[in-house]
Parts: sequence; structure tokens; C-alpha cells
Amino acid sequence: MADDIDMHLGRRLRRRRRLLGLTQQELARACGVRFQQIQKYECAANRMSAARLWQLAEALEVPVAYFFEGLSELRAKSRLREEGGEVFARKETRDLVRAYYQLGERPRRRLLDLAKSLHGGEAEG
Repeated sequence: MADDIDMHLGRRLRRRRRLLGLTQQELARACGVRFQQIQKYECAANRMSAARLWQLAEALEVPVAYFFEGLSELRAKSRLREEGGEVFARKETRDLVRAYYQLGERPRRRLLDLAKSLHGGEAEG
């Protein structure tokens, strides 16, 4: 997940820099680093320290929180992919899905309604 976070921060950095019409060189100068360092941040080859995030936020005229916007959704999607991967790796799940799609549309809907009602019954009981 750390790589996903670094990539997210890098994308946010690039987006804001471009929105302001700054080159990597100009942003680097404002932060006291070389433009190659900005390149590495943007492509997530290097991680940004808290101090560097602060400098970048100041140079880009945004709060530090700007870099983290949308990160919760990214983490949730990542977690779903991981959990879904485990569920769909089971033979039982694959067999159930195959059987489900071999049914006609009406029986599929009825089976889905049944499954939902069973799940609801367990939650109440």
C-alpha cells in the first residue's frame, strides 16, 4: 500500500504543479532541491518526508491535506481488490458463479433475492 500512497502523492503533486503552470525546475528552485528530485517524487521513485510535503504545499499554495485528498477511497478500493481476490480464488465461488450464469434471467433474479433474504435473516438473528 505504501507504493500506492507514494503514487497518489506524486499524482497530486504533478496535477497541482501543472495547474499553476510551473515547470519541475521552477518548483525545485522554490523548495531548494534539483528538478530530478521533483521528477522522482512525481513518479513515486522517492518518498516525500513530512518536511518536504510542507515545503511543496507552501510552494504550490495548498494545504498539506491537499496531497491526501482521495486517499481513503484509494485504500478502500485496494482493500476490496485484496478481499475480492481471496474470495474469487476459491473453487466454491467460481462454481457458484458459473452455475448462476447458466440460469435464465428470471431464476437468476429469484436466486439473488433468496440470497439477499438469507443474509438479512442472519443479520437480524
